[in-house]
Amino acid sequence: MFSIIKKLFLKQKTKETQEDLMKKFLVAGLGNIGPKYQNTRHNIGFKILDYLAKEEDLSFETKKLGDAAVYKYKGRTIILLKPNTYMNLSGKAVRYWLEKEKIPVENLLVITDDINLSFGVIRLKPKGSAGGHNGLKDIEAQLQTSQYSRFRFGVGDEFGKGRQVDYVLGEWTKEEESAMIERLPKGISLIQSFATAGITNTMNTFNGK
Repeated sequence: MFSIIKKLFLKQKTKETQEDLMKKFLVAGLGNIGPKYQNTRHNIGFKILDYLAKEEDLSFETKKLGDAAVYKYKGRTIILLKPNTYMNLSGKAVRYWLEKEKIPVENLLVITDDINLSFGVIRLKPKGSAGGHNGLKDIEAQLQTSQYSRFRFGVGDEFGKGRQVDYVLGEWTKEEESAMIERLPKGISLIQSFATAGITNTMNTFNGK
């Protein structure tokens, strides 16, 4: 009798653990550490997470391979991560935190800049190629899959031939900074929707907006 009760308890505990894991998410905002890069286009991932932390009164703590904060929202636990590995090694931090927190890859959202989208346009996709983005390339290499969600924030392509690196590592213009007042809150809403409504509903709501 005792063994039967014990088996039922363990089965229920396992079920609850699996359900809890599906309510955990990792949102990794990509960027480069240090004041030199703080206000650059390539750091939009950091910028969105910093804005979310400010609005929700969250604090980032420096931990292994990045700065992290825990965001509780409507029964979900969302780990916000700003890798400190520099952009080209972002995958190392993402893989570590997925494994540490036992978060399934389908609950990963990566925030990155995209020169193929006009400034401020946001696009959510459940998978895709790295598109020449070194941070996404490393994540794909570390996870051995391109089947993870990415939140692309358009930074435009106002640069001449051979000037792409200078452009993405350049700072926002005053006009872009002003427009951020409207765009950043949309970024927060997208993250919240991803964790609660799922990727399909979130894409339908936010893509191209």
